[in-house]
Amino acid sequence: MKPINKITSVLTPLDRKNVDTDQIISKEFLKRIERTGFGKYLFYHWRFRPDGSQIEDFVLNNPRFEGSEILVAQENFGCGSSREHAPWAIQDYGFNVVIAPSYADIFYNNCVKNGILPIRLTDLEVNELIQKGSQENFKLEINLEEQTVTGQDGSRYEFAIDPYWKEMLLKGWDEIALTFQYDSYIAAYEEKKQSV
Repeated sequence: MKPINKITSVLTPLDRKNVDTDQIISKEFLKRIERTGFGKYLFYHWRFRPDGSQIEDFVLNNPRFEGSEILVAQENFGCGSSREHAPWAIQDYGFNVVIAPSYADIFYNNCVKNGILPIRLTDLEVNELIQKGSQENFKLEINLEEQTVTGQDGSRYEFAIDPYWKEMLLKGWDEIALTFQYDSYIAAYEEKKQSV
């Protein structure tokens, strides 16, 4: 995983509550065995009609949000089934940060385990960001070290994150990489065990 510290990007406002994992990545696209290639299916049934043509008024089909790394959505984001494909699709599409007032616990954990920073802000703060992002290309700077979200207009929001997840994201570690930090202890234990 790549480390996350500072990310500066235009935000993409997804003004919807209770976005479940089947809406994030629909079940018919879960047949791939790789962790990549899911981005093109992100919010597929909101982005495309049955004939494959784009639904023009859906936010991800708006060219001004192309290349955005920050998705801002409403409460209870990632509810529904526990499919890990949901954060894979979000990340593969290009989002490295999701901001919402609340998340389903399993989805939140799947995000941090896959290198996405899920930020919790208040309903009021999220509504402010969605309103600003809907009216113009509104740029945010995310600073994980300082745990701040700063808008291009000087607005500033603070967020909390568990120190364990913060360190993992700052260093770009997954749980396997964390285990490798104890490689010398593991080797010493194995050596001692073999000599007995």
